[in-house]
Amino acid sequence: MTAAQPSAGFTFSHPAHALALGFGSGLSPVGPGTVGTLVAWPIGWFLGGVVAPSLLLAILALAFITGIWACEVTGRHLGVSDHSAMVWDEMVAFLLVLVIVPRDLAWQAAAFVLFRAFDIGKPPPIDWFDRRVRGGFGVMFDDLLAAGYTLVCLAAVKRLLG
Repeated sequence: MTAAQPSAGFTFSHPAHALALGFGSGLSPVGPGTVGTLVAWPIGWFLGGVVAPSLLLAILALAFITGIWACEVTGRHLGVSDHSAMVWDEMVAFLLVLVIVPRDLAWQAAAFVLFRAFDIGKPPPIDWFDRRVRGGFGVMFDDLLAAGYTLVCLAAVKRLLG
């Protein structure tokens, strides 16, 4: 069974929906997670230039906690705990990656590709958590793990490059 695609009206009918659906970016009929990540990229680029990393990390911690609530409420209202239109998880996790990787297009593009690969492919233990941890926390947590995998890979590349 395929879940119904939420509408713009649904998205903006409740603050939790607006957040969980990435202010509409999750409404994309093709690759909503990728679209949400793409929307986060210029936001992260801008914020990285004007907000201190420590403050940005604190903001993202709050965004993660708020995302647990927003995805829990939205999943309940949609009848699907982790609907593909919910992209706040990708947005917050990728913003975290952008706080840490160099502010260089090549590094950030590599981060984008790796993050999407880990989020879509769900290598162990991401797949285990994705199948077993439900609700808003489960929605947010597996993307946090994908961000962690991305950062570990990029750190290894950076170390190899000297």
